[in-house]
Amino acid sequence: MKRRTSAYLLGIGIAALAAVTAFAEAWPLANHTHYITFSRAVQLPGVELAAGTYIFELAAPDSDRTIVRVSSRDRRHVYLLAFTNSVARPATLKDDEIVTFREVTGAAAPPIAAWYPPDLDSGRQFIYR
Repeated sequence: MKRRTSAYLLGIGIAALAAVTAFAEAWPLANHTHYITFSRAVQLPGVELAAGTYIFELAAPDSDRTIVRVSSRDRRHVYLLAFTNSVARPATLKDDEIVTFREVTGAAAPPIAAWYPPDLDSGRQFIYR
């Protein structure tokens, strides 16, 4: 009886491991690094970025997909390291559009609402307070 129970539990453990492995393979572990160039200043929570090229990426893609890091093109300066919310990619968003903006009045730099890596059906929405 004890051997059957052990074999049964081992079988359940192997099945669970296979399910976790299948899920991990279905979700790529790439950090989805993207170089994004802005022709004018833009805002992120707590920071304004001047016109230029920046790196947007998941900070810890294999352990926490909620943290986004935005850094300089040479990675020497981190402008933002923040928690984000998952958001579905809008059906109306063109394939080459990888950020959306919040509305702004006047000449203020537009705040980035969300970043959508082109190879995913979802994106990361920035949290403003």
